[in-house]
This record gives sequence, structure tokens and C-alpha cells, in this order.
Amino acid sequence: MAKKKKADPDAPKLLATYTAKLNDAQLDKLRDWCAGRGWEAREVPYARFGFKGPDVNVTGYESRKVLISGKGTENFVTMTLEPEITGEPKLGYDEVFNPEWFEPHAGLDESGKGDFFGPVVAATVVADAGAIRSLVAAGVKDSKKIADSQIMKLDQVIRKTKGATVELSAFDMVKYNEFMSRPRANMNKLLAWQHGIALIKALEKQRVPRGLLDQFTKTPLVQNELKRKGITDFVLAMRTKAESDPVVAAASIAARAEYVRIMRRLSDKFGANLQKGASAAVKDQAVEIMNKYGARALGEFAKLHFRTAYEVVKAEGRLAELPLPEPKEYVGFKR
Repeated sequence: MAKKKKADPDAPKLLATYTAKLNDAQLDKLRDWCAGRGWEAREVPYARFGFKGPDVNVTGYESRKVLISGKGTENFVTMTLEPEITGEPKLGYDEVFNPEWFEPHAGLDESGKGDFFGPVVAATVVADAGAIRSLVAAGVKDSKKIADSQIMKLDQVIRKTKGATVELSAFDMVKYNEFMSRPRANMNKLLAWQHGIALIKALEKQRVPRGLLDQFTKTPLVQNELKRKGITDFVLAMRTKAESDPVVAAASIAARAEYVRIMRRLSDKFGANLQKGASAAVKDQAVEIMNKYGARALGEFAKLHFRTAYEVVKAEGRLAELPLPEPKEYVGFKR
């Protein structure tokens, strides 16, 4: 096999291009920012302005699109544009290239869906423009990239942020397992119902025209749930990896924080820290629970519809005490 050639450190950097649609105020800020740094102004057909900076060209078009190209784009896009007046929010990279993130909207996410112990928590965060900037400044991002200790701190920041509303939906494990034991029960349908509950509660406190959901199924289950509840003047979009949106990221943190709180209570009841996920260590703890409290008590800690529950109870020969149906093979939504 031929060896892969190492990159030449002296080779010229490849050109890169970024585009974004801005409003008039943002274009004015960008023009003034470039001019204030003494960058060379240049004329570009059909453009409001053009500037040549260090290894980078910036062009603002009449269509309200900004085009940034050159070898130095990676440096430019991480810069912060200075405010025009004292107290005005700064316009940074995210706001230039993702202006929709900073419009008032709702973010929806959940936690605990893949964990054997603990319920599923659905969360909605609604935020206005000022709150969104505060959340970004506080370091709010996808909860999967943050340790639980930091999540608990950020959860308090989100809840105390002016212009932000947080609502949750979760059931205790007995109620959760009761729902999931019903005929034709489905976790995604239950989650859609939970999302509907949290979203409606949030909208009653802080109305916004739209929201973004971290997609967990191809079917518009949450949208259908909203229709059933008579919510027709709200547009809910969904996509995978939606946690890049700061409001969805805030919802992911709020959901995870509540899940952590519930897990701590369950751990206190068990007498040790319950493991997350569905590993071999989780199975060992499930056996401990049954030996300590009886097989039926497993439903006070764990999701009984998980294949893990069936496998553990069967392996311990206790299906007569806790009769669980053999689960079907799970075919999940592929991201």
C-alpha cells in the first residue's frame, strides 16, 4: 500500500469561501468594521461594498449576502465585530453566519432516551434575541460535549437568564413503565407527547412564532401532536444535530440536568451511583436491585421495555416474578 504523503507546511493554503445572508444593519456593521481597520476598499459589480484585508476578501452584495473568501478566512471568521455604540451587543461569527439563531424561537431536545436507568426527559427553552446572546456568551452548547457538573451550573444560568423560559416533561419510572406497557406503546410517540406538553407550557409563558426540534424520528410526531392540541400558529422545524442552534443546545442542557437530578434520587434509593447507558455494569446493578428489593422493583429504576430488562430478568430466572414479553428487534432512526 502506498504511503500517504505528509502535508507540506510550506505549501500555500487553499482558498476557502463563506457566505451568509445578513440584514441591512448587519451589513452596515460589517462594512464599518472593515473600514475601521484600514482595509482597502474595492469596487465589486452589484455589491454594496468590498474590502481586501490580510489574505481575505469581504464583499457585501445588494442581495444582502456577504461573501468572504481567501487564505485568511479562518482568521477572519473568528474575529468579533466591535459595537457601534456603547452597550450594543457585539456581532460575532455565529451571528454573522447564522442570523436565524438569534431570532426569538423555541428549542426542543430530550435526555435519557438511550439510558436503561431513569426516564426520558423532554425540554423546551424559549428565548428572545438578548437571551440567546447571553446563552452563547455563557458557553451554552450541546450537552453531550459538557460534563454533568458543568451542565448543572449552566442549567441554573439558563433558568436565570432574562428573556428565557424553561419547561420540562418527565414521568416517574412507575408511570413511565405503565405508559410503555400499553398496547401499541412506542417510545417516540410518548416522547412526542412529552415534547408537546413542555412546548405548550413554555409558549403560554413566552410566545414565539417558531421552534426547532432535534430530530429523533423521520415522522413529524411532535408536529402532529401540536395539531391535535390545537396549536396552529406555530411552525416547528426539525433536523438532526440541531444542538448547533444555541436555544436547542440550552434545551439539551435543561433536559440533561433534570435527568441527572432524577438519577441522583434513584441512586440514593438504590444506595450507590446508578450507571448511565446500557453496559455490562448496568446489568450488574439491575441484578443487585432485584436481589435487594425483588424483581418487580426493577420497574422503579429502569425502562422495562428495553431488551436489557428482558435479558437480565430471564438470565436470573425471574420472568415468573416479573413477566416481561420478549422485545422485538429495535430499528431506530438513523441520523
